[in-house]
Amino acid sequence: MSGYPAGPPPPYSGTNDMAGAAYPPPAPTYSDPSKGYSGGLPPNQPYYAWQGYGMSGYSDPAMSGGGYSQPYGGDYSHSATTVAVTQPTLAVTQMFRELPVRCKCPHCQADVQTGTHYETGTLTWILCAVIFIVGFFCGCCFIPFCIDSAKDVVHTCPSCRQQIGRYNRL
Repeated sequence: MSGYPAGPPPPYSGTNDMAGAAYPPPAPTYSDPSKGYSGGLPPNQPYYAWQGYGMSGYSDPAMSGGGYSQPYGGDYSHSATTVAVTQPTLAVTQMFRELPVRCKCPHCQADVQTGTHYETGTLTWILCAVIFIVGFFCGCCFIPFCIDSAKDVVHTCPSCRQQIGRYNRL
């Protein structure tokens, strides 16, 4: 195998020309008393990135004809811990319009199609005032009170008769 030295590399002095920094930098240490180890590396987790020049037990996998069985040589035989994260449930607000809507009643918890009826709302009174100001004050200003498309729509539950929603025209 060309390009590789015949034996392990020569011992390293521990200094470098760049600002006197040691090379390689020291390996990180881990400490977790709940798992039963402190200092050094976690058990069954080899740290291949810092094994090498000047350290005992150096071997090059390419020289020995072997290779890493897992990426980065990690030991993946231990069981993984699964963490379940729950999302908060959000109440979906139903868009109530002119037509009946199929929904779950918040009062009786029944799955129903809402019943609708019309009530006088702000738009009805504004239309009445505008018609009166324009000059149709001989009773024509009361026409918006007879037209359902000028009134608000109220959605009720057919089971418990409670109001579920309301569509305001204005």
